[in-house]
Formats: sequence, structure tokens, C-alpha cells
Amino acid sequence: MAAEDRDPQQPAAEKPIRAAEVVGALSLATDLGTGQPLEHALRTAVLAVRLGELAGASAEELSDSYYLALLHASGCTSNSHEAAQLFGDDIGHRAAFFLIDPTNPAEVLAFYEAHVGTGRAPEVRARMIEDAIANAGPRARESFATMCEVAQRFAGWLELGSSVQDALAFVFTRWDGRGFPDARGDAIPLPMRVLHVARDISLFLTAGGPDEARAVIESRRGAQYEPWLADRAAQSFVELVGDLDEARMWVQALESEPFPQVWIAGARVDAAFMAIATLTGLKSPWLRGHSTGVAELAEAAAWRLGLEADAVTLVRRAALAHDLGRIGVQNAIWEKPGPLGFGEWERVRLHPHYSERAFAQSPDLAPIGLVAGAHHERLDGSGYHRGARAPALDQPSRILAAADCYGAMREARPYRPALEAEAAEVELLREADEGRLDPDAVAAVLGAAGHRVRQRPRELPAGLTERELEVLLVLVRGESNQRIADDLGISAKTVGHHVQHVYQKAGVRSRAAATVWAFENALVQAA
Repeated sequence: MAAEDRDPQQPAAEKPIRAAEVVGALSLATDLGTGQPLEHALRTAVLAVRLGELAGASAEELSDSYYLALLHASGCTSNSHEAAQLFGDDIGHRAAFFLIDPTNPAEVLAFYEAHVGTGRAPEVRARMIEDAIANAGPRARESFATMCEVAQRFAGWLELGSSVQDALAFVFTRWDGRGFPDARGDAIPLPMRVLHVARDISLFLTAGGPDEARAVIESRRGAQYEPWLADRAAQSFVELVGDLDEARMWVQALESEPFPQVWIAGARVDAAFMAIATLTGLKSPWLRGHSTGVAELAEAAAWRLGLEADAVTLVRRAALAHDLGRIGVQNAIWEKPGPLGFGEWERVRLHPHYSERAFAQSPDLAPIGLVAGAHHERLDGSGYHRGARAPALDQPSRILAAADCYGAMREARPYRPALEAEAAEVELLREADEGRLDPDAVAAVLGAAGHRVRQRPRELPAGLTERELEVLLVLVRGESNQRIADDLGISAKTVGHHVQHVYQKAGVRSRAAATVWAFENALVQAA
């Protein structure tokens, strides 16, 4: 793969972003959805490049190995709904499956007995286990094919090259040909053969430590792994893993990207975020189209409110990514037909945090993550995950919150039907009237959704008048009474009267306190 220069058709403000940062952020969510520690895919990428170098891989093969490591599990959550029906927990069983040898009947049987039908009655579990064993082959082939195809589609959207796309078809192959698809030996691309070893070193470093990781590589030599590649990994094991630093894994992974680095901008970044939205939608049939629908609403609302082009782009990308953290929460919770318990609600409240943290390591992506992570915040502090109040919520965050709220109302959920447009409008306006959602954002979202929105007079706190608000907002900028008078075309004496009225209504005695009060009541944002 070759690095991309800036697209000359992109605005000058559109700064290219490293593809490794976007795919790395996606890999953090994938790790959550597959029950792995957040450093797993990043660590696998570091190991894949190191092992590829020991194996004499070409520059292109090293680059492919790197991106395969970050993307190889990106399709693994695409069958979460079906997995939840069989296993009860669509996340925990994945972590356990990665550690077994699927050609060993005893290990497969133990896996099924431990994970199939979790939470079901014993007699129901027994029947489910029997059926799972009887249909293990066809079910596994179908699941593996789906996961590989989804990962290939993501690589295509990211334009990472045909060699990466082609290699992703071999995620579940084995050197001895007993995997999926029916390929063996040199028919498996070298970058994928490297990945198989690097991935399992990372898995077993977590599960059992360095000694167990090396023992697994040695014991599966010639079966799961290419013999000489397994030998090279075992002989150079200390060199491969010795300086891995979990606290710096993001930095190590970025430093390990082979040159030339891959940079993306404009449409390619948008395509990456569309892939993130699609990955989120695959988590459950109830979520299909939610993120993309919210993004359309939020973008249109942002234009209606007069945001600059770069801010509109921020809103759109944050909307596409806002529910990425859902991947880290079990489908048994998202698809529960009844009320959630305390512990289940606590897990739900984590998903915006996961969305935010997936992008937090990248300076270029962190602003997107901050807005995405605020989509359940409310102006009165009743939202989550931070419980932030109005002063901490900027306009993009307010727009996304309103768009997400409306979009969710218009979609069916396991515990309720979809609301009709009129009912959703009433509910969204009520959220604004009761101080949870921003009225301007709500009006813009409703307008973007095709509702006829009446212009409502703004209700100011503490009985403040529009003129007093004008004075307060200039005062917040630190201007003198004379300068305020000049700006507003009134006398300094009149300004003084207005300032005193503001102080009385706000219950403050100084300009500094009045400034704080303005932020507390979101008056600066509203302006």
C-alpha cells in the first residue's frame, strides 16, 4: 500500500489523518466486542510487523500484516444477534473460543458445554448443546464466511488495497488445511500466516503469560502454523515480546506502522466513519440504520443552525461513530424485551464512554470522540455517562443528542414499538421544554426530519430581557460599560442600569460572577 497525498479537491482545512489511527480506534471497539483487553489488536499489529521482519517479508507484506492485525476481527461482531441466541452472552464465548483448538473434539465439546445456552434451564441447555454439536461444522463455516466477508468490505471502504481485502478471507484458515476456507500451506498469503502466529501470541500472553504463549506456538507448529514461521517465533520469542509496554501500546502500534505510512482525508475519512456506523448497526437488527439515520439528521440540523463547514463535518462523523461503544455491551441487554436491572443499566451507561475512549488516543480523532461520547448527556445533568450540565455541552453535542433522541424514538426497540412522527415530535419538544434538550437543536432536528416547526420565543432565565442578555454577553467578553454602550448604541448610564438589573436577577455582585452565571445557564452557548 502506498501513502496518499492530500486530495487537491479537499478544502485546505481538511488535514489528512493517519489510517492507522482510524483503524486502531475501530480495533479498540472490536476488542471490547470480542472479550479481549483493549491492547490486543494493537499488540498483535506490533508483533505481526516484528515477526514479518524476522521472516524476511517485503515492505508491502509488512504493511499488509499490520493492517490485517488491526482489522482481522472487525467482522467478528457481525453475528452478535445470532450468537446471543445460541450462547446467551455474545461476547464472553468469543474470548473462550479464540483459545481452543477447534480441531480437538474434546476442547470443542468442553467449549460448548461451558457456553451454549447460558442462563437457560438444564433440559433446554442439554438440547441446545446436542444441536450445536450436531451442526457445528455448517454453523462454523457460515459464521466464519460472514465474519471474513464483513472484514473484507470494511477494508474495501478504507481503500487499503486488494491484497489486504483478499487476505482477510483467510482469517480462520490453518497451515494444515483444517480451517476455513479449504486452503493450506503456501495458498495462504504470507501476511495472514504471520498474523495467525502474532494473534495467538497476543491472545495467550493475556490468557497465560509468556511461557504459555510460547508453548502454544511450539505445540501447534505444523498444524495451525507454518513450521518455520513457528520456529522463528519461538526462537526469537524474547525479542518479539520483551519490550511490549501495555501502557504505551497505542504509541507502540503507531510507531510500528511500516513505511510508507497510509494517510487519508476527505471522502476516505468519511468512508471510514461510514464503516464504523455499519459495524455498529450489525451488532443487532434493532440498530440497523440508526447511526446513519442520526448522522443525516444531525448534519442537516447543523447546517440549519449555521455551523461552519468544519463543524458540520465534526457533527456528521461524531454521529456516525456515536454508538460504536454498543459493541462492548452484550446483546442480551440491548435485545431484552423487558425493563433493565440496575447492573444492566450501568452497562448501558458505559457505551458512550466506550465510544469516546475509542478515539481518545488520537489528537486528530479525540474531538470527534468527545462529541460522540456526549450523545446521552442532557442540559440539566440528568444524562450519562458524565452527567454533564449545559455549560459543558457545546453546540455539536447538543445537536447530536437531539438527533439521536429523535432517531431512536422513530425506531422500534425490543421493549416498545416505533413512535409515529407526530408522537416523536411531541416527545422531543417536551424534552426541550423540561430543560433536557437544547430548544434550538430540537427545532433544527425536527425541521431536518420534515416537521413544520414554529419559531418559539426564547425563554430567558431569571426574567432576563433580550436587551439585558445583549449587555450580559458583551460583559462576558470583558468589555467596559463605555465599550458596551458603543457596541449597542446606547448610553453608558443606561448600560449601568442594565448591568445592575442583571446582577439583581442573577443574584450576583460582580462581573466575574455574572460571567459564571451566564455559562451556568448556557447563555453564551445560546448566543
